Amino acid sequence: MSKIISILGAGRSSSSLIKYLLDHAEQFDWKVRVVDKDISFAASKIANHPRGSAMEMNALDQKVRAPFIESSDLVISMLPAVFHPQVVRDCITYRKPVITPSYVTPELEAMAADIAEAGIPVLMELGLDPGIDHMSAMQIIHNIEFQGGKLLRFESFTGGLVAPENDNNPWNYKFTWNPRNVVLAGQGGAARYIQEGLFKYIPYHKLFSRVKPIEIDGHGEFEGYANRDSLKYRSIYKLGDIPTLFRGTLRRAGFSRAWNVFVQLGMTDDGYKVDNVENLTWRKFTNTFLSYHVDLPVEEKLQKYLDVSDIVMDKLRWIGIFDDTPIGLKEGTPAQILQHKLEQKLSLDPGDKDMIVMWHRFNYMLDGRE
Repeated sequence: MSKIISILGAGRSSSSLIKYLLDHAEQFDWKVRVVDKDISFAASKIANHPRGSAMEMNALDQKVRAPFIESSDLVISMLPAVFHPQVVRDCITYRKPVITPSYVTPELEAMAADIAEAGIPVLMELGLDPGIDHMSAMQIIHNIEFQGGKLLRFESFTGGLVAPENDNNPWNYKFTWNPRNVVLAGQGGAARYIQEGLFKYIPYHKLFSRVKPIEIDGHGEFEGYANRDSLKYRSIYKLGDIPTLFRGTLRRAGFSRAWNVFVQLGMTDDGYKVDNVENLTWRKFTNTFLSYHVDLPVEEKLQKYLDVSDIVMDKLRWIGIFDDTPIGLKEGTPAQILQHKLEQKLSLDPGDKDMIVMWHRFNYMLDGRE
């Protein structure tokens, strides 16, 4: 009897997954159901495959979602991370295995006993970052330990970037995953890590000014900024009291200095609505974050306020935050408005490829030497 694999969410991150499952569906006797609030979008990912089906559903409506999960053999949640707990609760109720690429959160950790009682696998952090980084790191860590080595330092950085042949903008970056997550990256608490036995904390407003330069042979210069809570991975990786553990996100060199302007201005704030958005130009929007001055142009005020270099100013001009053109939204938070602009400028063009860069560094003792 065919096994039904249900995928919740047909967004950008689901495309390769859907194709893989459909490519192997005949061999393993799978039926692949793709659910999205936009059925035409889901159908486009199925592409009329005989073992695929598209369904329109509000996956956040428990009354609609529950019977759908009950009829599945495996649930793969590609919804935004905040909604995974709701899906997992239903999977516990109906004893259905569930997979998601997202981080394990405290709310999901609190379900551990219920998951165990239901006897189902709940597999998480199986994407790119988190995911491939964990698997490749543990392979090396296990090999070091097998030889009798002891880890002293472990640093790990991963980034989703645009491939060099399609890197044609001064930011050296294009959106290869959810743009909202990029705009809000790093918010929600200080980044934490440990270095030479000392606990370190980087608050959000300093995150993009505290970057680590990284050069990768054959690929050039990059920079890494701290990624959430590195400390919890001491226990997850079973590294005990390792004195240095630092996980981060990779960008091309120079990105963070420019991005930090948005952070310092307050453009990444998602906590309040901006007034009168439909009557604002990008230039006026930018000016709302700067002090009043009767004579100074917006560019000069911003450059003096944040001590911005000419190179960064060129990036900001290219993005268009000084343009005297309408924003084109009726309402929005600063973060939503910024995202609207960035999607116009930093989206992948048809035919563009992305590039994944992952860099691990291990220091360890073996046979009495480091």
